[in-house]
This record gives sequence, structure tokens and C-alpha cells, in this order.
Amino acid sequence: MNLLYTIGIHIASFVLKLLALFNHKLKLGVEGRRNTFKLLKTHIKPGDKTLWFHAASLGEYEQGLPVFQALKEKYPNYKVVLSFFSPSGYEVRKNSKVADVVVYMPLDTKANAKRFLEIVNPDYTIFVKYEIWPNFLLELKKRNHKAILISAVFRENQAFFKWYGNFMTSALFAFKHIFTQNESSKTLLEGINYKNVSVSGDTRFDRVNNQLKVDNSIDFIEKFKQDNLCIVFGSTWPDDDKLYMEYLNQLDFKNLKVIIAPHNIKSSYVESLKSQIKVSCICYSELSNDKDLSDYDVFILDTIGYLSRVYSYANIVYVGGAAGTTGLHNILEPAVFGVPIIIGKNHSKFPEADALIKLGGVTSVSQQTEFSSIVNTLITDDSQRKKQGLINKNYIEKNKGAVIQILDYIRIT
Repeated sequence: MNLLYTIGIHIASFVLKLLALFNHKLKLGVEGRRNTFKLLKTHIKPGDKTLWFHAASLGEYEQGLPVFQALKEKYPNYKVVLSFFSPSGYEVRKNSKVADVVVYMPLDTKANAKRFLEIVNPDYTIFVKYEIWPNFLLELKKRNHKAILISAVFRENQAFFKWYGNFMTSALFAFKHIFTQNESSKTLLEGINYKNVSVSGDTRFDRVNNQLKVDNSIDFIEKFKQDNLCIVFGSTWPDDDKLYMEYLNQLDFKNLKVIIAPHNIKSSYVESLKSQIKVSCICYSELSNDKDLSDYDVFILDTIGYLSRVYSYANIVYVGGAAGTTGLHNILEPAVFGVPIIIGKNHSKFPEADALIKLGGVTSVSQQTEFSSIVNTLITDDSQRKKQGLINKNYIEKNKGAVIQILDYIRIT
């Protein structure tokens, strides 16, 4: 298995470089990895005390951020190395204040692992959720470095729990402790005789709950919304557009405003999206002092960095990703503000969605008619809207606390 894995990594490296010739996102990753060791040597010097935080992408970073921030504050004399595997994480958070240096994670070869750890020499390492890279983890264990995995989720069909997965399984035992999101993941680990495991829950609950402690006001959103009811469509894809667009174009916008925050903010897609909207519409990129935002019915947020705060202005939220196969986006971000949420039908891999559907705070729809019916009810029935919103808010409150449990375990000396 070790040999096959190594061969697979080298093949993946070749394929990524080839595909990068035609794909901008992959090109960013390939070129970024070429600079990893140079960046590390520039910022990390022999004798520095260091912490290493690793997340696959932006979602995992947001998940681990409450822990990262707490450790950065608690151990200010340590330099923090933050690594990402995906460009969607690195390119957005390459200037993160939680780290002294942000890099792309090198591909998981033995040579890369040795070189990386020779430079970084971390006193403590934290991986988030799914990130299990055998060569890096086994090298950490060989050097007797402490590493933990937080907000982990495991499934029975993963290689760790199969007869052929010994090499991958050995990587799990490099972690001093694993904090899982649920009991089923803990049971799977115990089934392979991994005992240093605790159910802490999902750190995302702590992350989104912290959003209530900051200033969420946005001047241009206030000018747009005024005192009207507001529907926010967050992180939407073309499949989501098909679900809501017809309804949107026949809405009576008296006392109602709509904000659309598409996942893809490329100008070509935004223009295509805007061309489908038959009511008055303005984009963030079109803002100017001579335009009165209150005159428009729809606002397209074709920029990044605002959505988590925009949700604080919502009375109803649709979260994208589940109408197609791209994957449901974060429903906890709007849930913390106590608003009812609508999603598409493909949510089976998202336990928080399943839980909130059962509780009644989230509604899953698969057709335009279902979508229209649900939104009409939420617009006209104030008590129903508040009832569903309260379910979501209480769910966040009940499930926070993972960060405290993890921080109680970590001892860095």
C-alpha cells in the first residue's frame, strides 16, 4: 500500500502540472507549491518556536479558526505556519492575521515531509477534519512531534477501516489525539483500536457563534434594505439559479428586497446572472455615489468577504450548493442569526442539514413549485418565519463548546 500510495502521489503531481496548463485554479496551486520552501525559510529561522496549522481549503480553515486564534493569543511567542492544500483556501487567506507565514502544503512525499519539518520543526501541529497525509504524519511521529486532528468525521467506507488500508490507518496513529464531530466516528476509530479519541463536536458552531460578538453592520446593505423584508441567496450556483429565478421575476417587491451572493463572481457569470433578472438590479461592482440603492429590488454581491455579515440582514435565507452536486455551503452561518433556511435536495453528506430539517428550521426543496410555496409562506407568515428561525438559533447555541474542550487538552511547553 505504501508503494502504491507513493506512486499515486507522483502520478498526481505529473497530472496536476499537466492540467495546470489549462486550468487557472490548478495553476495557482502548482506555482504556489514551488514557493513553499522559499517562503518558509524566509519567515522561519532555526531556533524559532513554531505551531503548524493545516486546513485543506477555506471551509476547513473557518472550522479551525477559533482554535487557531485562541492558540495564537495564548502563545504569542510562537510563530504560526498555516498551510492549505487548495487554492480556494490559500488565495483567500494568504494574508491571514492568525499566521506568520501562509503556504501551500507540498505534495505528500517522504522527501517533502522531511524538508518541510526540518524547516518548520513544529512544537505542535493541528490538522482539521479530513486532512490525513500519511508521509507527513508518519514523519511527525518519527520526530516525536505532537499532532492532533480536530472536527474529524469518519465514514465506514474509508480506507482506514478496510483490510487494504493499513498504510492509511498507520497515519491515524501518528495523532496524539483525535477530536471527532460525532459518536459514529469515535466508534469507527475504536474499532481499529485507536483509543485517544473524544467527541468534541464541530468547531464551526463556535466559529459562527463568534459572529454574534462582532459588528456585522454594512453601510451599503443598510442603504439597500431599508426597513424591508430581505431574502438572501448565499453561495449560489447555476443549478440554484434555475430553482429560484422564475419565482424571483414574478415577485411583488413591495416591502421586499433580495440579495444574491453567487459562489462564482467572475464577471462573465455575474453578467449572465443579471441578464436573467427582469426586475431592477444592481451589482456591488456597480456601486457609485450617484446611485440610490433603495431604488433597486435585487442586489448582486459580486465580491467576497461580506456574506457572513450580510446574513445578519436576512429574514429568509436560501443557501446554495445542494440543488446540484457541488456540495451544500455553510448553513450554520445564517442559522446563528435566527432565520429560516431553504436548501436544495442533495444534502445527505451534511449532518447539520439533516438535523435541522428534522427539527424544522431548514426546508429542503427539489422543484420550483416547492420553492415558491415555501417562500410565499415565510414571507406572509411572520410567526412561522420566527418559529423556524428560533429553531436554527437554538441549534447553534446547543452545539457550541467544541473549542473549549480542545483547548483544555492542548498543552504546549
